[in-house]
Amino acid sequence: MLLRGNVHKYDKANIDTDVIIPGPYLKIHDHDELAKHAMEGIDADFTKKVSNGDFLLVGHNFGCGSSREHAPIALSKTGIKAILAPSFARIFYRNSIDGGYLLPIEIEEKVLSKIDNKDKIEINLENNQITNLTKNETYKIKPFSKIISGIIEAGGLFNYKS
Repeated sequence: MLLRGNVHKYDKANIDTDVIIPGPYLKIHDHDELAKHAMEGIDADFTKKVSNGDFLLVGHNFGCGSSREHAPIALSKTGIKAILAPSFARIFYRNSIDGGYLLPIEIEEKVLSKIDNKDKIEINLENNQITNLTKNETYKIKPFSKIISGIIEAGGLFNYKS
């Protein structure tokens, strides 16, 4: 799988689900409407900046806080295809993959400092590599396990057959 898009960087650790999708919007059931409020807790203009196929680059422990599935749904509906971070809250990680919403891609800490906001990158999941097209650099990503890869390829846990 090959993905290409622009980076939206928020170099902060512990961005929680209340920041990703603030609590007052949890009653919204329309996913497109929910997406209008994604990342509102950190950047009120986030959704105006994102195009379909873009990436979010963030610090450690992204998606911590609660188990709300609204967070990966809202981000995916903005057009974000993958999130790059040194680590993720486990429940956010699995909600993202199991629902087929977006890809949580684990990177090394040093990669976080090498990629800048608005860089254009390409992610090659077969080679476990990011190519920064803006800077002509490559970085390794942590490969997905066999079962996680299978769930991703199936488009989510409900479509997965072991």
